[in-house]
Formats: sequence, C-alpha cells, structure tokens
Amino acid sequence: MRLLVVDDDPKFRGFMLEGLKEHGFSCTVVSDVPQAEGVISRGEEYDLILLDVMMPKQLGWEFLEWLRSGGNRTPVIFVTARHAVDERVKGLKLGADDYIVKPFEFSELLARLEAVSRRHRDNAKLEIADLVIDFERRLVERSGRRIEMSPREYDLLLALVKARGKVIGRDELLRKVWDIDFDPGTNVVNVQVARLRRKIDLPGHTALIHTVVGKGYVFSENPVEESTR
Repeated sequence: MRLLVVDDDPKFRGFMLEGLKEHGFSCTVVSDVPQAEGVISRGEEYDLILLDVMMPKQLGWEFLEWLRSGGNRTPVIFVTARHAVDERVKGLKLGADDYIVKPFEFSELLARLEAVSRRHRDNAKLEIADLVIDFERRLVERSGRRIEMSPREYDLLLALVKARGKVIGRDELLRKVWDIDFDPGTNVVNVQVARLRRKIDLPGHTALIHTVVGKGYVFSENPVEESTR
C-alpha cells in the first residue's frame, strides 16, 4: 500500500516513516499542504493519505477540501492532536474517512488503515442501471463496453453522478468541473453535457442524463419531470 503522510513535525514524520515501512508500506512524507498539492498535481497516486490539521502554511481542512473538490476520492485519515468532538465531526463532514488523535498506539493506526482500505475497496465501483464507474481506475463502462472519455468529461460525469436524482445547475457545474465562479458567456456546459450524453446514453439504453429546462441537469435512471431528455 502506498501512503502519503502530510505533517509539519519532523520527528513525527520520521516516526511514521520508520513504523510504516517496517510494516511493509511505501511512504512519501511532506511537511505542508502546498507540497502535498504539488505531489498530487503531478499525478502521483496513493492508496491512502494520513493528514495533520494544524500546519503553518495551510490547514489540513483546506487540503482535504481541495482534494475532494477536484474529484479525488483517495481515502484520508486525519492524524492530529486536535481532539475536540466538533473538530472530528468537521473532518468527517469534509470527506475524511477516519480521524485518529495523537498520541496513539501504532497498532490502532494499522487497524484503522486496514479498515479504511477495506471500505474503500468495497466502494471502488458504482453501478447505475447498466453503467459502471470504476473510481479507482477512472474507467467507465456501459453494458460491458468501455467508454473512452477525456478527463473533463469524466469530471463532468462525476459531478452529475454525485448529485444523482437532483437538479444541478450550469453555474454549479462551472464551479465544480471548470473551477469558474462566473458566467464566461459561452455555452461550454451545454456543449460538454451534449458530448457526454452521446457517449453515455447509447441508443436502446435507459436515458441517464436529463435536461430540466431553465434549471440544469439531472442524472437519474428514472424519468424526470420537466425533462426534455
């Protein structure tokens, strides 16, 4: 298992590196959020991230928000001295998979690593009708046929799927997929959704991407009221 450890304490990083390697893990250790973002942005992939909260340049909360907003589903365990209940709740609500408070027994950390990894393996695929999304390998299939798509199309599909059954507007898609918080004055969303629909909604299959006039789009295997299809 390949791990990324993000913590500003050099002694703790050394402790983690030694202990995790002793138990067969491959580790990358960095000291702050910008370094962690740089590693991920370069395309490095990890099976799990161990993340501190209080760091000098940016907080761990911010890194997790950045990670999840980009569609990255890598499991994250907060490993921190911050022990207040409201902080643990905040971490979990932001998308962390677990939260362990320092100091801890290494056996507990190993058990949590195994538990989170097992849950992630069990949830690595999503099936909707005859559409299968493999989050771990970023692959999409329909009726057993692999669908080739660009990174942007995949991110757009994920945004629609995460809002499954609910209308998601064009402005929200611009923020989540294009990282734009203003109207660029183009029909880029409409064009990309139409292109994605041609790949996903194959002839003779249940329609999954629906347009709701004046509101946005809905991803659903069921008919949608006000939909123009």
